[in-house]
Amino acid sequence: METIYTLTENHVTQLHELYQQESWTQGRSLEDTKKVVNGSQICIGLINEANDLVGFARVITDYTFKAMILDVIVRNQERGKGLGGKLLSTIKEHSQLVAVKHIELYCRPELLGFYSRHGFSTAIPMQLMRVSNA
Repeated sequence: METIYTLTENHVTQLHELYQQESWTQGRSLEDTKKVVNGSQICIGLINEANDLVGFARVITDYTFKAMILDVIVRNQERGKGLGGKLLSTIKEHSQLVAVKHIELYCRPELLGFYSRHGFSTAIPMQLMRVSNA
């Protein structure tokens, strides 16, 4: 697997296809996928020998106090091979993020064990709050 930091148009289309596999990203449009990639400070992709995108994660950050990891996703057929962990370690070791005070994410309850194995722990008790524009 090769790590990339810039997605080609074909990779963005493949990311959109990956999004359609998951309940938490299903229904995102290709146009929205393009906006997500363009609006994130750091995007990390994993590509195979055929140059196909098999894993992806993105980060939004102020480069000082906070970095939020979003959309960690691995193609179904490639799961169980350590690619999710590779994405997380690449983010944590990224030259622009190593000095950031807190790298955070939120996850579904069934993924707590996965993220805990990669050094993440439950933060101080907080409640996620949301206002919807749609």
